[in-house]
Amino acid sequence: MCRVEALLKLHQLDDAESSLSVVPKLESCSNSLQTKYFGMLAEAYIFFVQAQVEMALGRFENAVTAAEKAGQVDPRNVEAAVLLNNVRLVARARARGNDLFKSERFTEACSAYGDGLRLDPSNSILYCNRAACWFKLGRWERSIEDCDQALSIQPNYIKALLRRAACNSKLERWAEAVRDYEVLRRELPDDNEVAESLFHAQVALKKSRGEEVYNMKFGGEVEEVCSLEQFRAAISLPGISVVHFKMASNLQCKQISPFVDALCGRYPSINFLKVDINESPVIANAENVRIVPTFKIYKNGNRVKEMVCPSREMLEHSVRHYSF
Repeated sequence: MCRVEALLKLHQLDDAESSLSVVPKLESCSNSLQTKYFGMLAEAYIFFVQAQVEMALGRFENAVTAAEKAGQVDPRNVEAAVLLNNVRLVARARARGNDLFKSERFTEACSAYGDGLRLDPSNSILYCNRAACWFKLGRWERSIEDCDQALSIQPNYIKALLRRAACNSKLERWAEAVRDYEVLRRELPDDNEVAESLFHAQVALKKSRGEEVYNMKFGGEVEEVCSLEQFRAAISLPGISVVHFKMASNLQCKQISPFVDALCGRYPSINFLKVDINESPVIANAENVRIVPTFKIYKNGNRVKEMVCPSREMLEHSVRHYSF
């Protein structure tokens, strides 16, 4: 439990929750029930720390229950009593904020969540909830500030990332929006709304940099190229084209092909192509491809990168680099 509490103070919430789940039951060592840790009975200390973890993870009702149990086990402990009072007040502030938000009284909801944060200034849930209010009020900068606070406490907090990305889009900060949507795309690979938001942010970023954007639409797939004329036309399109030279019988090609399909969805502003060198030897000869899998990246018809048997990490790093 000391370890759990330490992880909690370091904002390593996933590790804290994982460690909490393997704490042994005290029933199996009942002779330890009267042992005190930092002046608190052992069983009370377990509930005391559990309440803090539940609060940090946004499970407010569970936090109140755990804090109440800590107080029942060790009713004379001042620290347990203070925590119980604090947890009840924070849970009440959050519930009041939620009710006000549902009633579209966003300014008052901000104030309610703020009351909770004054009592629990490291609560990422309350920061994210208040960020939602600022978003509804059109206060994009304030919303980003609260999302930043939430993410500094809980770095992979999906709701905070979604909210910050949406705010950056509203402010036309396209590079920041793309960065958040790319993280979300990795975390939520099957979420079509995230994929589409990423695509539109990538297109807007290109336009903001003065790049010409033609015939770009959401929902592309890896295009199979069979003739040299088709190949040259495809790589000459405006923007970036990534070509996967492969053989159907090659094991490495079979292993990396699903990843290329995933990249196509993850980076929809890029044109992905595939060429089977056995079926299209003219293209392979023209591009001097002898080993597969080989990947070549073209920009406006000019080759800018070539990779032979790259790792997935290297391939995605290169694709991401040229997507900007």
